[in-house]
Amino acid sequence: MRRLYLLVWGIFLLNGIFTFFYSCTNNSKQTEDGTPNGESIGQGKLLAEKYCQGCHMLPDPSLLDKKSWNDGVLPAMGPHLGIFAYGEKIYPAKRNDPNVSKSYYPSQQIISFTEWQNIIDYYTATAPDSLPHQQRKDSIKKDLQIFTAIQPRFKYPVPTTCFVRIDSTNHSIILCDANNKKIFRFNKDLELIDTLKVSGPVVDINFKKNEWLACNIGNINPNDAKLGNAEIIDFDKNKKMKLLPAPLFDNLGRPVEVAEVDLNKDGKPDYIVCEFGNLTGALSWMENVGNGKFQRHVLRSFPGAIKVYINDYNHDGLPDLWALFAQGEEGIFLFTNKGNGSFEQREVLRFPPIYGSSSFELTDLNNDGYPDIIYTCGDNADYSKVLKPYHGVYIFLNDGKNNFTQKYFFPINGCYKAIARDFDGDGNVDIATISFFADYKNQPEEGFVLLKNKGNFQFEPHTLAAGESGRWLTMDVGDLDGDGKPDIILGNFSVGPIMMKSAINWKENPPFVVLKNISK
Repeated sequence: MRRLYLLVWGIFLLNGIFTFFYSCTNNSKQTEDGTPNGESIGQGKLLAEKYCQGCHMLPDPSLLDKKSWNDGVLPAMGPHLGIFAYGEKIYPAKRNDPNVSKSYYPSQQIISFTEWQNIIDYYTATAPDSLPHQQRKDSIKKDLQIFTAIQPRFKYPVPTTCFVRIDSTNHSIILCDANNKKIFRFNKDLELIDTLKVSGPVVDINFKKNEWLACNIGNINPNDAKLGNAEIIDFDKNKKMKLLPAPLFDNLGRPVEVAEVDLNKDGKPDYIVCEFGNLTGALSWMENVGNGKFQRHVLRSFPGAIKVYINDYNHDGLPDLWALFAQGEEGIFLFTNKGNGSFEQREVLRFPPIYGSSSFELTDLNNDGYPDIIYTCGDNADYSKVLKPYHGVYIFLNDGKNNFTQKYFFPINGCYKAIARDFDGDGNVDIATISFFADYKNQPEEGFVLLKNKGNFQFEPHTLAAGESGRWLTMDVGDLDGDGKPDIILGNFSVGPIMMKSAINWKENPPFVVLKNISK
């Protein structure tokens, strides 16, 4: 009898211990139907405000659907709080990646499992089941007549065009293909005239007087390896491209832009480098110390540096920098040059980390003498691969003191780049856009859109059939044929993550298409 009593008491005790342990480590407070209650959601909101904006702007649950939060974004954020596994889920982390510092992730949990579950409850319980569709005031019309599309006869299987540029001086086209690791040159008639093998995908080229400065990303896929470099492309006596044997500088983490400027006014060219990276990255400047040597100075040690503009906005004779960061802490930053290599940093625009910032331009749109900002967001290859209503083209106006207010928005799923020019010669600045993550199934016309400026920030969206003939990763504008009118080139990167399949097989189409300006 005593043995039976001890056995029953032991089972009761073990059951109590198990129940206590489970409730403390893997459960939040729930209602009878199993859904989180108000207390858990409220605690989760407070915890999110405390912990989820240490690295970036606090995202609102309404920005994503429940599934994207639960299966994509939150599992990616867990390791940053020291949580690498929760329940039956193993959270993705790069703790064993030799290119990521051992101290990148916390050595122990920052919050408890109960607190983590509260955060999960807050986002998954208050997020919508699905995101609303984009709402446009004006539909995109396929009636664009100021351009005619010209495709080259040159083709190869599965084009992965990662860079295009119109050389208006020499009336030629430069293109790089990521998979082939080759740079191609075409004349104004789109005939191939030169080819150069490179060590990795070139994603940016600056034209210098007798040579080119090429930005080699190293590996185009997300990674933290230091495989990128800045290299010089020279020309032989037959004006054929040749790569100098030694890079200008190397050991860069997925650089996407290199710009030349004498930052410290010592008479020697320095270089601004946007290292997009992945988990790590930076905006840096390479100080020219002479004899082909450079000293690296980090301006902002965050990943996602994607674009920089150089201008002396305060007219003190020193070049200042405007930079877009598109990873994690997304925003546009102004770096005011204080001299002697010193900069004052200010964040002029900030965006949620889910936006997927993709490009920006500085353009004075209201002719008040101050640069305004045209901004696009649409990168959709990370942890929430769903169409988003806030993707598109934005205009932010400058009040003269570099405070910016949104004036305009046109929704485009997966918008990747915008270039502002007066394409039709009416005196108003139009905006050409491309999308790499368009709604190809239902709205393939989003691939290329020209927003024609009708004045007073009223824009009409137009496109043409050729806008659907490629998956446009890159775009450039320039006068290809020397007639004084801006032409457009679109680069076809025919593979990659996609939510909506297209009826067109981009892999069989040419690597680029030229939209020749035929406006009067």
